[in-house]
Amino acid sequence: MELKVADPKGLVRESYAIEGITGGECRSIFLDWALSLAPGTDTAEALRALLATYAAVHPGHPMNPVLEAGLGAAPQAMRRGGRMGRSVRPQDGRRAD
Repeated sequence: MELKVADPKGLVRESYAIEGITGGECRSIFLDWALSLAPGTDTAEALRALLATYAAVHPGHPMNPVLEAGLGAAPQAMRRGGRMGRSVRPQDGRRAD
């Protein structure tokens, strides 16, 4: 994949040029990068292209583990509660499932 497609705004490229960048800043840039990808772009392929281009040249950079984590499986969605988690059945007083 071409870098112009993998990093359309050059956000990841620029993150590697910032001296003293932190992991939190890299995660923020990663989110901006993900939102800037064109619809239909294979995110995993783009991440592999970025890692192949930048990770070897910048060992120990905080963006490397962020990009690698992006290749991992997304966590499973979990129910977090809310109104439906607190609703009560009128007949027996137990929570509704």
